[in-house]
Amino acid sequence: MAQRRSPARSGNGRDHYFALVRRLPLRPIRSESELDAAIAMIDALTDRDNLNAGEADYLDVLSDLVERYEEEAHPIGNVSNSQMLAFLIDQKGVQRAEVARSTGIAESTLSEVLRGKRELTQNQIAKVAAYFRVGVRAFMPNPKASRRTGKARESVSG
Repeated sequence: MAQRRSPARSGNGRDHYFALVRRLPLRPIRSESELDAAIAMIDALTDRDNLNAGEADYLDVLSDLVERYEEEAHPIGNVSNSQMLAFLIDQKGVQRAEVARSTGIAESTLSEVLRGKRELTQNQIAKVAAYFRVGVRAFMPNPKASRRTGKARESVSG
């Protein structure tokens, strides 16, 4: 009985995967120039509509390598809900009233969040994230940033 192969492991998908690996091998990123090359490849792949399984696998692994490098080389600390909300409002160029209307969150609540007097609830985070088209994780603490901060404190005090 003939054994079926998965699309990522056979035929055209596999050929495309190896062609991408020849162009830009999947190795840890160690410099800004390697990061630039990886981002250019990611951009080229994400600009396409239909990736085959091999290309999608390659993109997934390359994205993980970029994320790992950026976390180490360009760490981003935690930001509060008020800081993230203020940043998103500024970037989109909208008023608080527009965010309130579009999300169904009272403008007074948004004002309190922006002043740091209140935190967004999980439900409100989901609404705000959908409005600004960002992931809800943008409003969640980064545990890796907390660990880095803790390590930095240990080395300073130790």
